Formats: sequence, C-alpha cells, structure tokens
Amino acid sequence: QVQLVESGGGLVQPGGSLRLSCTASGSIFSINTMGWYRQAPGKERELVATITSGGHTNYADSVKGRFTISRDNAKNTVYLQMNSLKPEDTAVYYCNANVRYRPGQYSVVTHWGRGTQVTVSS
Repeated sequence: QVQLVESGGGLVQPGGSLRLSCTASGSIFSINTMGWYRQAPGKERELVATITSGGHTNYADSVKGRFTISRDNAKNTVYLQMNSLKPEDTAVYYCNANVRYRPGQYSVVTHWGRGTQVTVSS
C-alpha cells in the first residue's frame, strides 16, 4: 500500500510564498517521476511541474520563474516552492508519484495525494 501525504497549503496574499511538501510511503522500490498538478474552480486539472528521479524538471508556462520543484530521493519527498503568488494560482494542488513496487515490475503505478487547497487573495 502506497500513500502520499501532502502539507503546506493555506491562505496567502498576492505576492506571498508557500512551500508544499509531499511524502510517499509504503511498499516502494523506486519512484520515477513525481509532480504537482492543480485544479481551479470550474477548470480542468493542469500540470504545474514535474521532476524525474535524476532531477530533470518541467514547468507550466504560467509558473516558470516563480515556482521551483525539487525532491529528496532518500525521503521519497517532493517539494514545490511557490513565490510571487497570484490570485490565478488559487486551486487545489495534487501530488503525483509514479511508483515501482519491485525490480521486475512491468510498469509503474500512478498514485495521487488527497489534494491541498492554496488560496491567494487580499
């Protein structure tokens, strides 16, 4: 059983910062890509950022230069540092991890966190 536990969401004013954390636990041999997605009211879920086990990153254009994704492989933890937050960043943020349970596993299994609310408002 694999669990993703998120923390760090909350209410901030425009221009403020938040740091999200997500830790994967359970029967894990390795984790390929980890990432963050978000869904705003009335909108589709969208990619925010992803990071491979080797540290290669990918960002949505809307957050480039403001958000930074990182990970600690030893702790199975992924972070999202969010700076210069805008009201448009308001959404539920979901952690994602692609997990391999054992060395011979044919394909990875995608797991999702419960989501954490980020609200940017004056």
